[in-house]
Amino acid sequence: MKNKTFRQIKREIRILGIDDAPFLPHHQGEVLLVGTIFRGGSWMDGVITTHLQVDGQDATSKIISMVNKSRHRGQLGVMMLDGITFGGFNVADIKEIFEKTGVPVIAVMRKTPDFDKIKKALDNFPDGKQKWEIIQKAGPIYPVKSKETIYMQINGMEVDDALKIVKLSTTHSALPEPVRTAHLIAAGVKEGESKGRA
Repeated sequence: MKNKTFRQIKREIRILGIDDAPFLPHHQGEVLLVGTIFRGGSWMDGVITTHLQVDGQDATSKIISMVNKSRHRGQLGVMMLDGITFGGFNVADIKEIFEKTGVPVIAVMRKTPDFDKIKKALDNFPDGKQKWEIIQKAGPIYPVKSKETIYMQINGMEVDDALKIVKLSTTHSALPEPVRTAHLIAAGVKEGESKGRA
């Protein structure tokens, strides 16, 4: 599928921000995944949720299903993930997500991943090789200088467009508002109250 081209990026572009709920180490079972639908970085239009397996292999399929089943699907201009790993080491394939939803993907991160540490940790998983291959497929990491410097990986769009959308939607913290709000909601639902910075 070809990259989506944006002739003009509107301030109220619909953005889906996705993050998972916190969980204790060695947690078994499922973890909550929350998606918030925003107009730019200022107005939330909706919330969608799903669950995925901790350290599993279903992050990609669950995100695809969550997006394609949503009544907001036709309005989405882009989706933003808080990194590409959810529920521990359940790795999302941003290329496959774009190809099967048609929605360009931006994965945002506060800091660049320590790939040596990640690769070593994946040696402890029977499917570690497959997880590592998905991580490698995610592509280059680009810095975004906004309120603070954060980083992103993209699929389905040009770097310049992704930079504009991240900056446009970063209104209250270092992270874009759709991802920040998804984090707060997921933490609040799981813990009863959100804690720490988002």
